[in-house]
Amino acid sequence: MLVRKMILMKKELTFMILLLVSGFSLAQNGTTVFNFLRLPHSAHATALGGENITTIEDDLTLVFHNPALLSNVSDKTLNLNYTSYIEGSKVASAAFSRQFGERSAWAAFVQYMDYGDIVETDEANNELGELSAKDMAFMGAYNYLLSDRWSGGVTAKLIHGNYAGYTSYAIGVDLGINYFHEESDFSASLTFKNLGGQVKTFDEEHEKLPVNVQLGVTKRLAHAPIRLSVTLDDLAHWKSAYYNPSGKKVGFGDLLLNHMVFGVEVMPGDLFYIAAGYNCKRANDLSVEGGSKWTGLSIGGGLQLKRIKLGVAYANYHTAASSLVMNFSVRL
Repeated sequence: MLVRKMILMKKELTFMILLLVSGFSLAQNGTTVFNFLRLPHSAHATALGGENITTIEDDLTLVFHNPALLSNVSDKTLNLNYTSYIEGSKVASAAFSRQFGERSAWAAFVQYMDYGDIVETDEANNELGELSAKDMAFMGAYNYLLSDRWSGGVTAKLIHGNYAGYTSYAIGVDLGINYFHEESDFSASLTFKNLGGQVKTFDEEHEKLPVNVQLGVTKRLAHAPIRLSVTLDDLAHWKSAYYNPSGKKVGFGDLLLNHMVFGVEVMPGDLFYIAAGYNCKRANDLSVEGGSKWTGLSIGGGLQLKRIKLGVAYANYHTAASSLVMNFSVRL
């Protein structure tokens, strides 16, 4: 028994070291491509501010945010998602999961974004026809229970983009680890997302994937059906992620707050939840004169029946329009 525990501890330590080394060595600043990978497909995560990697639920959509959460998903779950985005664009995804033995599980995902048709013109503004732009990602996730409280996961991605006849392919990886203490209902996670790069560029220049490092915690109150979440987002770009048109010196407190996402959810029973969140960075990025005072806020809820789960959430990801995220999951 002692030898087995030592082996499990060694596995946990090795996994965490590899996670940290690979993540921080690849996290870089600069412009990125395939930013559709950062759009949330989970209504639950959207309602909690758009970025959440620690909520423990039987919800396959949360695995889009952290592959380590796959250990909580029921066997043979099928999931379909749709997001209303900017007028003319479409965002959709689908997923399917299976348990593999007592301690592991796998899942397959597909993400799709259609940016709509764009009118093509020449230098004299004469219309020549229409152009289209699309992004797609095919993903496979694997999760392993390292111990009763630790879970690790990895998601491999094949990414494709076609913009008016220009095509690109990329390979990316998400890494995640989660600690969950069931008795106190406390969860903590660390993720590294979109590690990798292009294998075929749109032109001669290689562009970076939207690397993201996140750290988060979720805690349920001891005597109330309420869970609180805090997520530190985009830690790979500590300073460059702050929108600062004034050019004034920005203090550490402002930078830290800009990376924080807050979420709260109320669960009166096992059948449904109501959640709300505030994303400080999104509020900062979308802050324009005369803009909506609700920028950065999100709200949503879900119905969790025995085999069917429904979720819906409302948020702003662009100054031009609001977004509605809808989820449908069924256990086959």
